[in-house]
Amino acid sequence: MTEITLVKRSDVEPTEAQAAVLRSFLFESIDGLAEADQKSWRRFWNFIMKAGSGEMFTIDTWTERHGGFHKMHMVMETKVFQAQERIKNFPQFRLWLKVGAGFVDWMAGPTGGVVPVPRSISYKKCDEDEMRQFHLDAIAFLRTQHAQHYLWKHLTAQMADEMMESVLRSFS
Repeated sequence: MTEITLVKRSDVEPTEAQAAVLRSFLFESIDGLAEADQKSWRRFWNFIMKAGSGEMFTIDTWTERHGGFHKMHMVMETKVFQAQERIKNFPQFRLWLKVGAGFVDWMAGPTGGVVPVPRSISYKKCDEDEMRQFHLDAIAFLRTQHAQHYLWKHLTAQMADEMMESVLRSFS
């Protein structure tokens, strides 16, 4: 789920012509699917229109996942896992990748410190926007010298970079 925070920047009222265009677009071009959705949609915009300058709103969105992108990401993870020499178990590799990419929730650890807990990429818990961001962050992490040195400890930095690029070339 993607959270969007908006702020009303001005108390300037739209002209009648602007309001008519806005109403037409928001309630004719786009509308709630069911009656309850339509009522909620109108209440939301009514709230925004009556808000004062500086008031903030948060919108939670859910973008349906696309199987093709998911599959491409899974292939990328598999190819990197198969090419690397350090992590023997694929689930552990995925956890390492999530932590490295920052796809985590930070929680109190057993001794009082803060520890990263990898998040789920299941279709139910991770929407398309989050998955695409995770993919970009994972690739950025895999391109770091730290990740490359960890996965190919015996290679020089340049050779590890070339190895990673040979795997990632078709996925970014």
